Amino acid sequence: MTSAAPRWRKHLDHLAHHDALTKLPNRTLFHDRLSQALEVARRNQQAVAVLFLDLDRFKEVNDTLGHAVGDAVLECAAERLKLAVRGSDTVARIGGDEFALLLPEIRSFDDVVLVGDKILSSLRAPFLIGPHRVATSASIGASVFPNDGEDAEALLKNADAAMYRAKQQGRNSLEFHSRPTGGRLTGRGALAQGLRNALDRGQFVLHYLPMIDAHGQVVSLEALIRWRHPDWGLIYPMQFIPLAEETGLIMEIGEWVVRSACSDRRRWQDGADLPPRVSVNLSLRQLYQGRPLVDLLSRALSENGLEPTCLEVEVGEKTLAHDDNLALQTLHQLADTGVSIALDDYGTGYSSPSRLRRLPIRRVKIDRSFIHNIAANVDDAALVTAMIGMGHGLKLSVVAEGVETGEQMSFLVGQQIDHLQGHYIGRPVPADSCTALLAAPRAKEA
Repeated sequence: MTSAAPRWRKHLDHLAHHDALTKLPNRTLFHDRLSQALEVARRNQQAVAVLFLDLDRFKEVNDTLGHAVGDAVLECAAERLKLAVRGSDTVARIGGDEFALLLPEIRSFDDVVLVGDKILSSLRAPFLIGPHRVATSASIGASVFPNDGEDAEALLKNADAAMYRAKQQGRNSLEFHSRPTGGRLTGRGALAQGLRNALDRGQFVLHYLPMIDAHGQVVSLEALIRWRHPDWGLIYPMQFIPLAEETGLIMEIGEWVVRSACSDRRRWQDGADLPPRVSVNLSLRQLYQGRPLVDLLSRALSENGLEPTCLEVEVGEKTLAHDDNLALQTLHQLADTGVSIALDDYGTGYSSPSRLRRLPIRRVKIDRSFIHNIAANVDDAALVTAMIGMGHGLKLSVVAEGVETGEQMSFLVGQQIDHLQGHYIGRPVPADSCTALLAAPRAKEA
C-alpha cells in the first residue's frame, strides 16, 4: 500500500495537468510552463512567443461525421503539432479545438513565422479517419514577450485576439498581435497600402530554395518571394499573398517574380558550368490569365537569352482540384512552349492516377506533411513509398519536400526518390548567395 501511494499520487497529478483525449498538457500546466519561461526570459533578456491555434470549421466535422471522428481528428492534429515544433517547445490543448504553443528562446519574429508556416503545412494534409478523409486547416494568433505582454494572461489574451483576426481575414493563416513598432503585421488597410508601394519602392526580394538529386547535385532553385518592409522587417508570403490575390495585386507581383527569377537565372548561367533550372509558383488567378501569362513567361525567357527548359512552374494540387478548364488550358499552352510543370503539395488534394495522367506535368512534389514521420512510422513510410512508386509508374519525376533529417533523406534515397528539398538539403538563400552555393561541393549524403 505504501509503495503504491506515490504512484497513485503521480497518476492523479498527471490527470490534473493533462488533457484526457490528446494526452497533451492542459491549460493549467501550459500556464505554469509559460510563467516559468517568462521568468527565465526576464533574467536572460530573451523573447518568448505564444501561439494560439484553432482548427477551422471543426464544428462542421462534429456535426456531419460525429464526435468520435472529431475526437480522432483532435488526436491526429495533436500528433502533427508535436512533430512540427522543437523538443523544448510546449504544445497544449486549451479546450475544444483550441491549442496553445509555447516557444521559448526565440531570436526574431522570423523564427515564429517559420514555426507557424510549418504548423499550417503540417495540418494541410487531410486526416484519414476510418473511411473518412477529413480536410481542415488552422488559424493561428501569435504574441511575443516582451512586446505584447509581461505576464502569461496578457500573452494568451493577445494571442487569442490575433487568432480571431486570422479567422476574420480568411482562415488558414498566422496573425501577430503586434510588431516592435506597435504596428500590426497584417492589418488589412496598412498591408494593402504597403503592397501597392512595395513594387514601386523595390521592397520585394527573392530567396531560393535548392533542390538536389540523390547524388547531391543542385538541379533546381525555387524562387520564394519575401517582402522586406522598412518597419515590419522580413514578411513571408503566407502573410501577404492571400491579400494580393484578393486585391488583384498578385498579377503585378507575379510578373515581377517571373522577370526577376529569369534575370537571376541568366546571371548564374554566366558564372556556372551547369546552372540549375529556376522554378516559380503560380496561383489559380494567374492561370486564369491564359495566353497573356504564357506570353509573359516566353518574353521573360527571351529577354534573358534562356531556353524554356531553364524554367519550371509549380502549381498546387488543390489549385487544380476542380478541373478548371481555363487553368488546364493555360497549363497545356505552357507545356507546349517547353516550360516544365510540377504539381506542388502532392497528396493534399484529390488527384487520382488517371487524373494525373491527363495533366501536362513532368514531376510531382510530395507534400512535407507526409515526410515528417517516415523515419519513425511504418504507415507513413509505406504511404510515401507507394506515392513514389505511383509517380514513377506514370513516368513522372518525384520530389520529396520538407526533408529535415539525414534519416529521412536516407530512407527516401533508398526508395528511389528522384529529388529532395528541405532545410536539411539547404535553406532559402538570397539570389546573390546562389553563385557560391552552386560552386560549393555538395556535402549532403544519404
